[in-house]
Amino acid sequence: MKARLRDFIETWEDWIFSVVDYHNEDGVHCLLRYVASPDGERERNGIRYRKMGFDEAYEFIRQRRPDYLKGVMVVPNDDVYRHYEPHPGLRGILDSDHPDARVKKMVEALEGVPFADMGITGSKLVGLGAETSDVDFVVYGDSWFQARDLLQKAIAEGVIDGIDEAGWKKIYAKRKPELSFDEFYVHERRKGNRCLLDGALTDLLFVRSWDQIGPKVPVGKSLGPRTITAKVTDARFAFDSPAIYEVEHPEIRRVLSFTHTYAGQALAGETIEACGKMEETSEGSQLVIGTSREPKGEWIKSLTLLGQAK
Repeated sequence: MKARLRDFIETWEDWIFSVVDYHNEDGVHCLLRYVASPDGERERNGIRYRKMGFDEAYEFIRQRRPDYLKGVMVVPNDDVYRHYEPHPGLRGILDSDHPDARVKKMVEALEGVPFADMGITGSKLVGLGAETSDVDFVVYGDSWFQARDLLQKAIAEGVIDGIDEAGWKKIYAKRKPELSFDEFYVHERRKGNRCLLDGALTDLLFVRSWDQIGPKVPVGKSLGPRTITAKVTDARFAFDSPAIYEVEHPEIRRVLSFTHTYAGQALAGETIEACGKMEETSEGSQLVIGTSREPKGEWIKSLTLLGQAK
């Protein structure tokens, strides 16, 4: 199946998964997000659905379909009933009889970005968005950087609301990163990819265009925890998932972050401090941050941004 990051799929059991990879040749690499359940808090077409937490999803699949577990969840193509793609999903929302005003406002703020490069993901894509649901807006490829600049312009002009310090403190308390609040705050403000749409927290999410999808980043043998200081040489995929930072370092060739907190954390030319698990791969050593759902004792910070680079 030709699916990529931020797409969703639905199986014949009414299980809905988010796609978590660009490489799905052996089945769809994904994470279970919703299951049909009589006590579910969401409803669509007369069927109630329950949202699954990360650990809960893995336990559910372990019990019900252990054959799906291959390190990550891999759903065979024959089990897929429906494939949800962000751009057609966005078009469907805008063309509906009652288009979501918040989604429409975002599209209008990004005027100049090719509409074909925009999409919607998350609960809104699969028709399970509540009135208070976050808006997960996708922009593909290099158009994402143009969109990010236009979003910041819209915030500066008061067309769209930015997140104030109190809002960032709530996000910080929820994520509990291994950074002080001041460190977290200065990094997040610079990223420029989050806002409020009529009170709804909104992420501007990067997804690679088809022509940017290259070979899969290899998984390596763990060599244990490591903290490094290194210069970033390439950050073009710093907002991807995983976020990728190519670095100049005597042992480590790249730093990967599988947690959204450390996406977009540094620019090319900056010096970072990163703590994670070192892996040895066929391409050399890499440092991985986000080896657990809530990464404890792992972080990335730009020493350049913090004025601490030597």
